[in-house]
Amino acid sequence: MVSAGRRTAVLAGFAVLLVIGTFVSASVGQLPVGPRDVVGAMLHGIGIDTSWRPDDMIVEQTLLQIRFPRVAMSLLVGATLAVAGAVMQAIFGNPLAEPGVVGVSAGAALGAAIALSFGFVALGGWGVAVLAFAGGFLATVLVYATARVGGRTEVVTLLLTGIAVNAFAGAGLALVMFASDTGSREQIVFWQLGSMNGSRWSEVLIVAAVGLPAVVVACLLARRYDLLSLGERTAAHLGLRVERLRIGSILLVALLTGVAVAFAGIIAFVGLVVPHLVRMLLGPSHRTLLIASVIGGAALLVWADLLARTIVPGSDLPIGLLTSLIGGPFFFYLVRATRSKAGGWA
Repeated sequence: MVSAGRRTAVLAGFAVLLVIGTFVSASVGQLPVGPRDVVGAMLHGIGIDTSWRPDDMIVEQTLLQIRFPRVAMSLLVGATLAVAGAVMQAIFGNPLAEPGVVGVSAGAALGAAIALSFGFVALGGWGVAVLAFAGGFLATVLVYATARVGGRTEVVTLLLTGIAVNAFAGAGLALVMFASDTGSREQIVFWQLGSMNGSRWSEVLIVAAVGLPAVVVACLLARRYDLLSLGERTAAHLGLRVERLRIGSILLVALLTGVAVAFAGIIAFVGLVVPHLVRMLLGPSHRTLLIASVIGGAALLVWADLLARTIVPGSDLPIGLLTSLIGGPFFFYLVRATRSKAGGWA
């Protein structure tokens, strides 16, 4: 049982990392900006003018139109992917379930690529998000239907299913690229690598409008996930409608993953690393796990994005490369840890 003091300390630590990362990310770049200007521009952006407002209009516009949308997108995408991973692990009862690993992110990217390549723009920016959700939903349903055997998810089956879904989605992306023009091909390559570069406020609003309500719903289901972790039969005897919960959770995962992938591309392992780190620090209670995953996922991605655009001067590395460098070794560790107890927790 984790003490209240430890829980508070861990959450406070995540929050401090999140706040510091947000300010540093907004300040650092080819055009250095001081903390005073960052705060002043932020207050001006929400309609509060102070003496801290930047005197240089170039600085202000750089913050308001380039850096703030990018930072906001990093926070939202990190939070949604971390929660998506935590929910997937809850409904599969498996530590290796994560949108990028099992192909949900690739399915969502395929849907988004089809939307832009074939002109599905009837709903404006929402058109991309809708098809990304559809692709992520179909991938999640396929993984769920294939990997669940006898009421449990075997590790080998989950990994093989993820390989198959990723391969199919990759082939679909290649086919879409072949049939698309040069501009669409460049955007598909962007999705395969993942990046926050070029984020706009209109896209941030779409991610917030879809992702934040889904995160809230996931947190409200935390007690039900705790019951599910006791086993399907026990949970059913306690009044939990297991299949209804799983179907609703699949929709949540598809929403969270689809809206993130639609505008940021495939960013793997966030939903794997963050929930496990939280679980090791704070225990398996899903209420604490989901809340901490929101903060931890946002903090991880804002720092990863900062490194992506500063680690090589004058270059903007794909953020998916950095998250894979972190998540890849962690994934190998989990595979080894669960090899002798297939389907169980590490």
